[in-house]
Amino acid sequence: MYYLGITLLAIAIIIIATLLTVHIGFKAPRRIEHGTPAEYGLAFEEIQIRTVAAKQLFAWWLPVAGPAPALIMLHGWGGNAELMLPLAVPMHRAGLNVLLVDARNHGRSDSASYSSLPRFAEDAGAAVDWVKTQSRDPRQQVALLGHSVGAGAVLFEASRRDDIAAVISIAAFAHPEWMMRRQLDRSRMPGFCKSWILRYVEWVIGHRFAVIAPINTTCRVKCPVLLVHGTVDDTVPVRDMYAIRDHCRENKPELLLIEGGRHASVDEVERHADRLVAFLKTTGIFGYFS
Repeated sequence: MYYLGITLLAIAIIIIATLLTVHIGFKAPRRIEHGTPAEYGLAFEEIQIRTVAAKQLFAWWLPVAGPAPALIMLHGWGGNAELMLPLAVPMHRAGLNVLLVDARNHGRSDSASYSSLPRFAEDAGAAVDWVKTQSRDPRQQVALLGHSVGAGAVLFEASRRDDIAAVISIAAFAHPEWMMRRQLDRSRMPGFCKSWILRYVEWVIGHRFAVIAPINTTCRVKCPVLLVHGTVDDTVPVRDMYAIRDHCRENKPELLLIEGGRHASVDEVERHADRLVAFLKTTGIFGYFS
């Protein structure tokens, strides 16, 4: 009986330690903005957007003169609105209102118990609702742009609503489980532990990975989608982009390869901003305001 008790205690300690490791290992680092859009010569407003559970999101609103479509930009894991500024500049100059949002637990937004792709998506949805309320124009067109987890989030959000005009996904992984297994495979833990961790994460976030995976959500998005990916991304391999495209039998997304682009190379993507603007023009969102 004594040895049974010791064995059960040891198992309990291992389980608790594993859970703590999961929560600590997947906690998003918070990086506070130090610069502002003013450093790029842009007029802006600092705003607060109410999201789920009465939490507040910090955001920069970069308006243009007169009626115009809006582009909501969402950073990736551990990022913030400031990191997306280089790409926001050419989009704003093209005539788009731009909203740069900090997801919960990021930048200057409120804290939450954990971060996840679905929570990023909830925050993107709150941003869409804010833009439409702010506009009070039934013609208001809204496009979404996200990077990494933010890309998966805007695809997920766009897949469950019909008021999004276009989506630009930058460096999205095809499937959360593929992404997490790539990270877990770097450890020496047994395979059954990895599988248990994956199921535990699904339980915590309240979603099956297959439901929120870009390889599936992209196919459900009703508006045009552009997948952007760097050729030397060593965090999310470029094959994920092709997997997403090939999985969609209908409404296949367009692709844009960034030669030499890495996972965090927002500046590399910025050099191809004209291609992003050209894609948005093909969707017709500018035509509503011409």
